[in-house]
Amino acid sequence: MPRGFGRGMRQGRGRRQRRIINFLRPCLLLMLQRKEAHGYNLLAGLQEFGFNPDRYDPSMIYRDLRGMEETGFVTSQWDEDSLGPQRRVYKITELGICHLEEWVNDLRQARQEINNLLEAYENLAKNN
Repeated sequence: MPRGFGRGMRQGRGRRQRRIINFLRPCLLLMLQRKEAHGYNLLAGLQEFGFNPDRYDPSMIYRDLRGMEETGFVTSQWDEDSLGPQRRVYKITELGICHLEEWVNDLRQARQEINNLLEAYENLAKNN
Protein backbone atom coordinates (compact mmCIF):
# COMPACT_ATOMS: atom_id res chain seq x y z
CA MET A 1 0.00 0.00 0.00
CA PRO A 2 1.37 3.50 -0.79
CA ARG A 3 2.94 5.44 2.00
CA GLY A 4 0.41 7.43 4.02
CA PHE A 5 -2.50 5.11 3.28
CA GLY A 6 -3.99 2.56 5.64
CA ARG A 7 -2.57 4.13 8.77
CA GLY A 8 -5.87 4.63 10.51
CA MET A 9 -8.17 7.53 11.25
CA ARG A 10 -5.89 9.23 13.75
CA GLN A 11 -3.45 10.43 11.14
CA GLY A 12 -6.31 11.46 8.83
CA ARG A 13 -7.76 13.69 11.52
CA GLY A 14 -4.45 15.55 11.80
CA ARG A 15 -4.43 16.22 8.08
CA ARG A 16 -8.04 17.43 8.25
CA GLN A 17 -7.13 19.83 11.07
CA ARG A 18 -4.29 21.26 8.93
CA ARG A 19 -6.68 21.68 5.98
CA ILE A 20 -9.14 23.52 8.23
CA ILE A 21 -6.43 25.86 9.46
CA ASN A 22 -5.24 26.46 5.88
CA PHE A 23 -8.79 27.07 4.64
CA LEU A 24 -9.49 29.45 7.50
CA ARG A 25 -7.30 32.20 6.07
CA PRO A 26 -9.12 32.78 2.75
CA CYS A 27 -12.47 32.66 4.56
CA LEU A 28 -11.37 35.34 7.01
CA LEU A 29 -9.92 37.47 4.22
CA LEU A 30 -13.13 37.24 2.21
CA MET A 31 -15.21 38.33 5.19
CA LEU A 32 -12.83 41.22 5.80
CA GLN A 33 -12.99 42.22 2.15
CA ARG A 34 -16.75 42.56 2.60
CA LYS A 35 -16.45 44.60 5.79
CA GLU A 36 -13.99 45.26 8.64
CA ALA A 37 -14.90 43.22 11.71
CA HIS A 38 -14.10 42.16 15.24
CA GLY A 39 -12.75 38.67 15.85
CA TYR A 40 -16.03 37.59 17.42
CA ASN A 41 -17.98 38.61 14.29
CA LEU A 42 -15.51 36.73 12.13
CA LEU A 43 -15.88 33.66 14.33
CA ALA A 44 -19.66 33.71 13.88
CA GLY A 45 -19.35 34.34 10.14
CA LEU A 46 -17.31 31.20 9.53
CA GLN A 47 -20.49 29.11 9.65
CA GLU A 48 -21.21 30.38 6.13
CA PHE A 49 -18.22 28.34 4.94
CA GLY A 50 -19.21 25.17 6.76
CA PHE A 51 -17.20 25.64 9.94
CA ASN A 52 -18.95 24.21 12.97
CA PRO A 53 -18.07 26.41 15.96
CA ASP A 54 -18.34 23.41 18.28
CA ARG A 55 -15.59 21.54 16.40
CA TYR A 56 -12.73 24.04 16.38
CA ASP A 57 -10.84 26.17 18.84
CA PRO A 58 -11.70 29.90 18.51
CA SER A 59 -8.12 30.78 19.43
CA MET A 60 -7.14 29.50 15.94
CA ILE A 61 -8.89 32.51 14.46
CA TYR A 62 -7.07 35.01 16.64
CA ARG A 63 -3.71 33.33 15.99
CA ASP A 64 -4.35 33.44 12.25
CA LEU A 65 -5.45 37.08 12.42
CA ARG A 66 -2.24 37.97 14.28
CA GLY A 67 -0.21 36.03 11.72
CA MET A 68 -1.95 37.80 8.85
CA GLU A 69 -1.28 41.11 10.54
CA GLU A 70 2.42 40.26 10.81
CA THR A 71 2.54 39.41 7.08
CA GLY A 72 0.66 42.58 6.14
CA PHE A 73 -2.57 40.94 4.92
CA VAL A 74 -4.68 42.70 7.57
CA THR A 75 -4.40 45.62 9.93
CA SER A 76 -6.14 46.13 13.23
CA GLN A 77 -6.89 48.87 15.69
CA TRP A 78 -8.72 49.14 18.97
CA ASP A 79 -12.41 49.97 18.65
CA GLU A 80 -12.79 53.17 20.64
CA ASP A 81 -16.59 53.14 20.22
CA SER A 82 -17.14 49.79 21.94
CA LEU A 83 -19.65 49.95 24.77
CA GLY A 84 -18.05 47.01 26.57
CA PRO A 85 -14.42 45.99 26.74
CA GLN A 86 -12.30 47.30 23.90
CA ARG A 87 -12.00 44.95 20.94
CA ARG A 88 -9.73 44.92 17.94
CA VAL A 89 -11.25 45.73 14.55
CA TYR A 90 -9.58 43.96 11.61
CA LYS A 91 -9.38 45.31 8.08
CA ILE A 92 -7.97 43.71 4.92
CA THR A 93 -5.05 45.41 3.14
CA GLU A 94 -4.24 45.56 -0.58
CA LEU A 95 -1.70 42.79 0.00
CA GLY A 96 -4.42 40.73 1.68
CA ILE A 97 -6.73 41.25 -1.31
CA CYS A 98 -3.96 40.01 -3.64
CA HIS A 99 -3.38 36.99 -1.39
CA LEU A 100 -7.12 36.20 -1.43
CA GLU A 101 -7.18 36.42 -5.24
CA GLU A 102 -4.28 33.95 -5.40
CA TRP A 103 -6.17 31.60 -3.08
CA VAL A 104 -9.30 31.81 -5.23
CA ASN A 105 -7.33 31.06 -8.40
CA ASP A 106 -5.66 28.07 -6.71
CA LEU A 107 -9.05 26.81 -5.50
CA ARG A 108 -10.51 27.09 -8.99
CA GLN A 109 -7.62 25.04 -10.37
CA ALA A 110 -7.98 22.46 -7.59
CA ARG A 111 -11.73 22.21 -8.25
CA GLN A 112 -11.05 21.52 -11.94
CA GLU A 113 -8.49 18.84 -11.08
CA ILE A 114 -10.90 17.21 -8.62
CA ASN A 115 -13.70 17.30 -11.20
CA ASN A 116 -11.38 15.64 -13.75
CA LEU A 117 -10.51 12.89 -11.28
CA LEU A 118 -14.15 12.29 -10.35
CA GLU A 119 -15.20 12.15 -13.98
CA ALA A 120 -12.44 9.64 -14.82
CA TYR A 121 -13.41 7.53 -11.82
CA GLU A 122 -17.10 7.58 -12.73
CA ASN A 123 -16.29 6.61 -16.33
CA LEU A 124 -14.19 3.73 -15.08
CA ALA A 125 -17.03 2.58 -12.81
CA LYS A 126 -19.47 2.65 -15.75
CA ASN A 127 -17.17 0.53 -17.89
CA ASN A 128 -16.56 -2.13 -15.24
